[in-house]
Amino acid sequence: MTEPKGITRERLGGVGLYISEKHRFGTDAFLLADFAAPRHKDTVADLCSGCGIVAAVMYERFRPREMTAVEIDGEGTELFRRTIAESGLENVTAVCADLKEWRAERELDLITCNPPYFAENAGFISPTAANARHELLCSFGDVCRSAKLSLKYGGRLCICNRPERLCDIMTAMRENGIEPKRLRFVAKNPDEAPWLVLAEGKKGGKPFLTVEKTLYTTAPDGSFTDELRACYLSN
Repeated sequence: MTEPKGITRERLGGVGLYISEKHRFGTDAFLLADFAAPRHKDTVADLCSGCGIVAAVMYERFRPREMTAVEIDGEGTELFRRTIAESGLENVTAVCADLKEWRAERELDLITCNPPYFAENAGFISPTAANARHELLCSFGDVCRSAKLSLKYGGRLCICNRPERLCDIMTAMRENGIEPKRLRFVAKNPDEAPWLVLAEGKKGGKPFLTVEKTLYTTAPDGSFTDELRACYLSN
C-alpha cells in the first residue's frame, strides 16, 4: 500500500515505526531509551513523544508492564497510534495532550522525555520543527512539574539534552522535588566535547550524584562503537 506523501515506516526490530517529515528521530532517542532502561514491572510515560520513537525502543528492548506516549501534536500521536495498531504493541497507549495539563491515571515508576533542546529565543527556529526544537510549548520546568505530579515517590525522570542546558535541567528537577541522581555524557570520541547529556532524577531522592563514564559513539576507524551499536535495534 502506498503511504501518504511524507509518511514512511522504519523497521526497529519487531516494531514498524511510522514517521513523517515533521516527526523523525535521531541517535539521542536510542540513547535515552537505553539510559532509562525500564524494568518489566514498570509503568512508564514518555513525554514529548513525537512519533513515539523512545516508547517504541523501550517496548522492543525492555517490555515494561505499561506505557503511555504523550504528545501535543496530533500528527505525531496518530503516527504512533498507527504503529501501535499495526505492530500489535500491547499495553501501549498514545495520548494527544499538553504535558502541562496531562496527569497519569496512576502513579508511575518512570517518565522519559526528549524535550526541546533550545530556549525559546535561542538559535535558528526551523519552520517545520519549531515546537520540537525550541521551548515554545513547554520548558524544563513544565516537564519536571508534570513528572512531579505523576511519578510515585522514588520514581525516576530520565531526560536528554544539550550539555549547555545541564544547569537548567538540574535546577528544574530540584525545584520540583526531583533530585538529580545520575548523569552520563555522550561524545563522538575522547578528543571532542560531549554533544549530549543524559540525566536521571528521583522523586524524593536524597542528594548524591553519580557521573557515569562518557559514552563514545565513534571508533578510531570511523565506525560506530560497540556501546552505541548495543543501543540500536536491528531490522
